[in-house]
Amino acid sequence: MSKSKLEYIWLDGYKPTQSLRSKTKIVDDFSGKLEDAPMWSFDGSSTEQAPGGASDCLLKPVAVYPDPARADGWLVMTEVLTSDEKPHPSNGRAMIDDPDDDFWFGFEQEYFLWDTETDKPLGFPANGYPAPQGPYYCSVGAKNAFGREIVDEHLDLCLEAGLNVEGINAEVAAGQWEFQIFAKGAASAGDQIWVARYLLERTAEKYGVSINWHCKPLGELDWNGSGMHANFSNTLTRTAKSKATIEKVCEAFRPVVKEHIAVYGADNDKRLTGKHETASIHDFSYGVSDRGASIRIPVYTVSHGWSGYLEDRRPNSAADPYKVAARIIKTVKPVKA
Repeated sequence: MSKSKLEYIWLDGYKPTQSLRSKTKIVDDFSGKLEDAPMWSFDGSSTEQAPGGASDCLLKPVAVYPDPARADGWLVMTEVLTSDEKPHPSNGRAMIDDPDDDFWFGFEQEYFLWDTETDKPLGFPANGYPAPQGPYYCSVGAKNAFGREIVDEHLDLCLEAGLNVEGINAEVAAGQWEFQIFAKGAASAGDQIWVARYLLERTAEKYGVSINWHCKPLGELDWNGSGMHANFSNTLTRTAKSKATIEKVCEAFRPVVKEHIAVYGADNDKRLTGKHETASIHDFSYGVSDRGASIRIPVYTVSHGWSGYLEDRRPNSAADPYKVAARIIKTVKPVKA
């Protein structure tokens, strides 16, 4: 009889930004199948999810991946339920209305590798600042690329775990990086982003580096913030063959700007300033190939007869992909050609 290590991963109840939590369960002869991952529980009073007098919360497995860093290990993404097995208020996954996986999402997850000793991004000197941004994007060489060993190790782990990572690159600011994940189905896209975030945190631990998910960690300085651009499509956009239909989808976002911003990550007003490749948080706009718009209509969509996908550029790096996807679906789903 073999022993398997199941790492149960969940989101806590901290506000305005939830954090990852995990703990290990040892089971006999685990098959690797989702249906064989048992429900588990945890102390919600320690995670802002329950009072001390009734602290039990439940962990319902929703996705299982091989754990590439552990022999006989598995990563079990879970959603949090209350003790009566109903979705916990902190459970963003339960908000998704996409039972047939009609919505496809590609999230572009940006982040900063953060030096815990200097309290600055990797590549920043202890005193002062590096050269202005410009040479760091997709850079090569020790002068401009910082932390590549962490990023490459993370990529390998994600691929070994079976996550559908479609690419990585160094971003505009020193110490800033990005990975992209695509999935057919909103819940699966969210699961994979969260597991990839977990693997990144765990990888960086080995190097004594932390991950800064804040959308504007360098404040008002002239450096880009971090986003989690949401590329999305459904049958309507993928088969539109119509500029009017694509624009109709874009216009559906205009009356619900506040509802979207509410779940697009804390402190987004610091990032969505109209500068650094963002639209102002106070405006709504869309345009072809326009990275300064709220929603970008990709050249791909135009060149494929106005059929394809759209990119909402407003979600920030710390946003919950479940909640982002749920809100986009709620806006787009009622739109008809």
